[in-house]
Amino acid sequence: MTDQLDHATLAALTGVRSGKGSYYRAYVRSDERMQRAVRAMDSISRGLVRTIEGPRGLLEQVARAGAEHLSAAWLILGLADGQLPGARPRFLVIDGARGDLVDDEADLPSEVRRELGAIRAGHATRTPRDDRWVRVPMTLAGDRIGSLVGLHGLEDEPEPGDLSVLRILANEAAVALHTSEQYQAGLALHRRAQRLYDETAAQARDLAERTRELRQAEERLLVAHQRELLDHERHRIARELHDSVTQYVLSAGMAVELARGLAAERGHADIEDRLTTAKDLSAQAVDQLRRAIYALHQPHRDVVRSLPELLQEVAEHHRPHLAVTVRVEGDAQELTADADHEIARAVGEALFNVATHAEATRAAIRLRYRSDELYVAVADDGTGDPAVLARRLRLERGPAVDGRHRGLANIECRIAELGGSVAFRRARIGGVRVEMRIPLPLHAQRPGIIAGLVGAGPERSPSWQH
Repeated sequence: MTDQLDHATLAALTGVRSGKGSYYRAYVRSDERMQRAVRAMDSISRGLVRTIEGPRGLLEQVARAGAEHLSAAWLILGLADGQLPGARPRFLVIDGARGDLVDDEADLPSEVRRELGAIRAGHATRTPRDDRWVRVPMTLAGDRIGSLVGLHGLEDEPEPGDLSVLRILANEAAVALHTSEQYQAGLALHRRAQRLYDETAAQARDLAERTRELRQAEERLLVAHQRELLDHERHRIARELHDSVTQYVLSAGMAVELARGLAAERGHADIEDRLTTAKDLSAQAVDQLRRAIYALHQPHRDVVRSLPELLQEVAEHHRPHLAVTVRVEGDAQELTADADHEIARAVGEALFNVATHAEATRAAIRLRYRSDELYVAVADDGTGDPAVLARRLRLERGPAVDGRHRGLANIECRIAELGGSVAFRRARIGGVRVEMRIPLPLHAQRPGIIAGLVGAGPERSPSWQH
């Protein structure tokens, strides 16, 4: 009884069970298994360190540890079909004889392919010709997701401790595959989110482009409407000039001609000379009126022209009487249509004064764009004096001045409404240089010629009155 108790106690303490008097051989075998278990645990620890390399590195470490622990000729680590569909790889096979990792299923022996098929099917089968296959399920949250199967090369059947080591390895592999699937799912979500972000950004850019096109279309529509109103007003003015003003001037010319004839008959030579001059002026006025009426009847383009183009048109209008040049400096900046027309009309006023009063033969228009200022100058080679023009401008600002002599005040008024100023200098070509400086960018403005046709604006003396 005592011997039996001693044997049982010794077996419990050493894990060696034998009926022989010597336990050395059994102890050695148990120690070897213990050493294999320790090596397997060490492999697990090394596998955990390799998690930063991704799931495959860890699974390879687990498979090699299992193969070494079982001295396996073949070891299979695989997932069942339908389990963790996003996890990769789906299986790993270790050729224990050569220590190689086999990825191609076609290179596996038939019995290994049979076991792999059983793992994929989600159940275990025993090979009829060999009962040395050890099968350990991989579980996750209590569900079987695959198996770790090995064709062991141990002298005896694996003991419960060996199976415990294999279960630890299999469950570690299950966690790694689950993490792999979660990572792949997160990566897919990230790619999808990036794709949606790119699509949203593209749609935002497209929407911005469509908005820009819509605004341009709206501006073109407004300009077309304003142009239609402006053309209507131009034609009305042309009709008024033709039907009333031109007829009055022609009638005045005829009356002057009759008076000149009477003065000649009665021998009033001085009066006849004055009347001849008046007749010539009337003829010039009729010629100017006819040109203005012709210009008013000319069709305009559908789009509002830029300031350089408007200045070219103003210069062309005065070229029958003056040699006018236009010089543009700097990068042209887009202004409102009202601002462009107000500046062009101010330049037209200045050129009219040059042609009428300065006895000039040539004039130069200079337009210079800067980041903070728009500079416009009209210079001539006439007989004008900057000081006289400055004094006349001060007089024209007064309320008692005749409306027909407000040309300089009209120039100053147009430029001042844009926030600018007007100055008179001596021109290099001998006459006067009218300088107009307008700060950029333009801010709040009074509605000009175009906007004034749409909504009623303040009245101003007509630009043709001097």
